[in-house]
Amino acid sequence: MAWLALGYFASYIPYVMLLKILVHTMSDAAGGPVDGMVVLPAAALGQLAVMPVFLLVSGWWRYALRPPEPVPRPPAPGGRQPAHGSRPRDPGPRSAAPTYRREMLAGLSASLIIGTTTLGFTFSGTSVLFVLLLMRGGVLVMSPLMDRARGRHVPRAAWTALAFSLAAVLVAIGGVRDYRLALPALLCLCVYLVGYTARFDLMSRVAKAGLAGTDRRYFTVEHATAPVCLVLLLGAGALAGQPGLRTGFTDFLATPTAWAAAGVGVAYEVLFVFGTLIYLDRRAFTWCVPANRCASLMSGLVAAYALHHLAGLPLPTDAELLALVMVVAAVAALSAPALAQRRGPVAHRRRVVFVCGGNTSRSPLAEYIARHEAAGRDGRAPRFTSAGLDVEATAWRHRARMSPHARAALRDLGVRPGWRHPRYHRARPLTPDLCRGGAVVYCMTGAQREAVLALAPEATPRVHCLDPRGDIPNPAGKPADAHLECARRIRQAVRARLRPPLCDGTPHPPGNGGSDPPGDGDPHPGTARTG
Repeated sequence: MAWLALGYFASYIPYVMLLKILVHTMSDAAGGPVDGMVVLPAAALGQLAVMPVFLLVSGWWRYALRPPEPVPRPPAPGGRQPAHGSRPRDPGPRSAAPTYRREMLAGLSASLIIGTTTLGFTFSGTSVLFVLLLMRGGVLVMSPLMDRARGRHVPRAAWTALAFSLAAVLVAIGGVRDYRLALPALLCLCVYLVGYTARFDLMSRVAKAGLAGTDRRYFTVEHATAPVCLVLLLGAGALAGQPGLRTGFTDFLATPTAWAAAGVGVAYEVLFVFGTLIYLDRRAFTWCVPANRCASLMSGLVAAYALHHLAGLPLPTDAELLALVMVVAAVAALSAPALAQRRGPVAHRRRVVFVCGGNTSRSPLAEYIARHEAAGRDGRAPRFTSAGLDVEATAWRHRARMSPHARAALRDLGVRPGWRHPRYHRARPLTPDLCRGGAVVYCMTGAQREAVLALAPEATPRVHCLDPRGDIPNPAGKPADAHLECARRIRQAVRARLRPPLCDGTPHPPGNGGSDPPGDGDPHPGTARTG
């Protein structure tokens, strides 16, 4: 994410500088304000021309030809599970046609954002800075609402960064010299926010689940659709008689200035790539949007200083400089969890969490087997615990006990209870804090792994399937023999995962170098695993 934000910051600077110099030069040549509609066609054509280059060079165009992958739905915020019937599991294969329609609609929404963003720098009779700040603040306010609607967990760091980012926007608005908001600027702001609302909703439905293949497919289709839709919309406006667009598609394209306008589109194409990849991160929009907005606010200030020295444009105000301090605070808040995780105490890195559905059979079996296996080794063993993702409300209301067949399987395997007897086990739900505090989270199925990643995306590198060979089936409702067979398989997987030496307290997966097969330990698997 840091590299993506840096790329967005670096690419936003030439976009802002080129667009502002273009508008400033055209205004001086015309002796007055320039209609921004004149610039839009050349900018849209510039982006349309360079878009296929990126898709061909990167090779991502192939993802558009792949069938859609199932996207697991995240659990409800705060670790509470939704009502029965909305279990966060693999929804199964999907038809390509509805997914293509949603991805192309997302491209249409993105085209509205592209057009209104460029247009926002060109208004006359209103404060350009005021319009841009309202755009950024509107998306910041929208992000937690979208996360709440999609049931996505928002960590404390994201709320903190959101608060600092909004404060930066409000402080910057306090330094605006002109608060006039003409009707065209108001309409542009409304279209911009509608475009982002639709885009975020569609992105949540078909991507943003940490599946590399799914995210790249969405990115490719949206990316290919957006500039095409923008050119078609602008062309329709020109045919309908909009004078600025007509001039932009005819007389303006024959001028040398049109090349500079096309360069604006090329610059936007680069920042569009970084911005979309930031939003596609599996974390909540409340986390991703401040990362995006902070990069754009900082790049805007850098561009303002550069334009002052190059073209004599006004310097940033004191309010904008104070806003920059708050932006730095927001960046620090976003970075705090990763820094704390790297420098945190060893005790937090020595916990192992086993996860299954209802936390009454498979995960407690793994917990007690792991304790038994670690008890006979030298050195300090990790701390073992278990939790469940099952949506059955009774499991949490009545704190369900461990299955009698599962307890019998432990006795048959000769597993010693240790300091806590299995009869005292009570089911508990998996929470984001438990995932963040665990050294490793081991799931019984691939679908459960995807649900855990949706609940705590920051734990991605530490979430694995317990058995890399495949899913461990649920023995619930089956006879004692099925539970014993399940316990034996879990014991085999636990022994492989927690093989000696345990003296450092760091569990590791089996295989050469302690790495999982592709699709298990890979933090961005290309395909979803079913359970």
